[in-house]
Amino acid sequence: MTTQSDLPVPPARAGATDGVIHNIGYRGYQGPRLGRSYATRSLFVQGLRGAFGLGRSAKSKVLPMLMLAAATLPAAMVVVLALVRKSDQLSTDYPQYLSNIGLLFFEIFVAAQAPVLLSRDLRHLTVPLYFSRPITRGDYVRAKCAAMVAATLVIMVLPLLVLYVGALLGGMDFTRNTVHFGIGLLAAVLYSLVFSAIGLVIAATTPRRGFGVAAIMGVLLVSEAVASVLASLHGDPTSGSSAWAYVLGPSSLVERFVNRVFSLAPDLPTTPGAAGAVVFGLEIVVLVAGAYALLLRRYRKV
Repeated sequence: MTTQSDLPVPPARAGATDGVIHNIGYRGYQGPRLGRSYATRSLFVQGLRGAFGLGRSAKSKVLPMLMLAAATLPAAMVVVLALVRKSDQLSTDYPQYLSNIGLLFFEIFVAAQAPVLLSRDLRHLTVPLYFSRPITRGDYVRAKCAAMVAATLVIMVLPLLVLYVGALLGGMDFTRNTVHFGIGLLAAVLYSLVFSAIGLVIAATTPRRGFGVAAIMGVLLVSEAVASVLASLHGDPTSGSSAWAYVLGPSSLVERFVNRVFSLAPDLPTTPGAAGAVVFGLEIVVLVAGAYALLLRRYRKV
């Protein structure tokens, strides 16, 4: 009778390696397990930082910081000129600064950064955060929408703040500047909602960032050009009937709605009458709500 110890030990196979478990220092999480709201807020903060390239490579910061500087420097120049000339009023109003000077920079920012928030997640089907609790698809969409709107607001509100502080330092009328600064903030919120809605819906359709940038920029510019051409074909672009064509342009939509509601100046472009103000306002609401619904629908399939 032979025992197991009497059996010959088989020779080691050439090239075979023994399995070894390495302790590389991972430990179980011992802290508090926070809820979905905290996870959603973390995703929002991560998206907001990502829109400005924070926490990423230096190359990722170039374009958002360039757009922020390009939108703010003209405001600083307006303030300096007003102070040098000792003017009692700025050469531009707050809402008009957004629509006339900063609009192109805002559109470029949204076109470039909306795909940044969505394209990598779509391409890899993952998010760059670990969650102690699962979040829903609705939480994900809300966090990304809030991050895009907040990032766009930052780039719009900063030049308005420069104008407002400069006007107060120059001893200009406090009440008028405060009221018009508030109107400018409302216009910035509406621009941010509309641009972010369009940008995120288009960005959610493709994991390719380049395609998303080109498509968003094309939609924002082409729709505005089509609105202007249709208004010109109809006759005088400043007439009431021709102004209906501007329901097609996202930026004109907001600009004319704000000018009409607050009666900023008689020579500024407005909606075609009170009925136009209602239609333009409803279109803004439908556009934002519809885009949010489309995003929720899109992420049910991801």
